Amino acid sequence: MTVPSDLLGHLPATAAYAVLAAAVLAESVLLLGAFVPSLGLLLAAGALARTGPLSLPLVIGVTTAAAVTGDFLAHRTGALLGDRLRTGNLGSRIPAAAWRQAETQMDRRGGGAVFLARFLPVARTLTPHLAGATRLPYHRIAPYSTAAAALWATAETGIGYAALATVT
Repeated sequence: MTVPSDLLGHLPATAAYAVLAAAVLAESVLLLGAFVPSLGLLLAAGALARTGPLSLPLVIGVTTAAAVTGDFLAHRTGALLGDRLRTGNLGSRIPAAAWRQAETQMDRRGGGAVFLARFLPVARTLTPHLAGATRLPYHRIAPYSTAAAALWATAETGIGYAALATVT
């Protein structure tokens, strides 16, 4: 057994769903993408859905909702902190032309960037923040965030679900 499956396997189902939601939210909003083991948790949740304590559709629904909520909150955080990011120690070292280029690219490809980033650790954490910081309206990325979150949650939990079938 792995640490994520040990964690989820010893919790009541309701608590396991809450842990999944909290991990996905933390990964999205708190810039902890490199430290939150969402892949391991989703794989373990899929495997546990195969054995019965968890419901696969509910795992997918909870993680999808948490990812969409996380993207929304990350966008809001980016929008609130955007000016500070530009004028802070690191941001002030980036030329104004580079910030304008980032805004242009996010305006052109923001939705697609959010969609693709969902499948890349760390990028899935940073991209919604960047969209907010560049003042891209949330409604422009929301459909991409929702579609990507549903596909991501289904794929990662589905792999755990299917992998257990090949082992047993």
